[in-house]
Amino acid sequence: MTFSKTFTQFASFVAKTTGRPVTFVLSVTTIAVWALSGPIFHFSDTWQLVINTGTTIITFLQVFLIQNTQNRDGAAIQAKLDELIRVSAAQNQYIGIEQLTEEEMVALRSCEGDETRAGRLAAALAAADEAETLANKRATEAAATAKGQYS
Repeated sequence: MTFSKTFTQFASFVAKTTGRPVTFVLSVTTIAVWALSGPIFHFSDTWQLVINTGTTIITFLQVFLIQNTQNRDGAAIQAKLDELIRVSAAQNQYIGIEQLTEEEMVALRSCEGDETRAGRLAAALAAADEAETLANKRATEAAATAKGQYS
């Protein structure tokens, strides 16, 4: 088994384990025991150093494990979304956009917004033209009906 696969399994296990309620309760219990042991150790510098060092090391290592898990989850979700784009009527130009810079992403979003606004404007103009045509048709029919009544 490769190191990468072993690390992936370990990171997944740690992420799942630390996310459980029992792990939180165990952590709170550890802090409570430490706090209650303060008078026994006369609240010494060593007593404080134990909890500070322990929590710092655990936090430091946990960050890397969680980041690994989130990176894999994000990549898996992105692959699934790309596949959905490929098999649907969506625009394939969006496949891989997660690799764009922040500036490129903002520019893409503003172009999409411009296209959306342009599409809405075109739809509104078409609806207005249709309403005007219908109104003119009704006015013509009403005029013809009125002309027939007064002839």
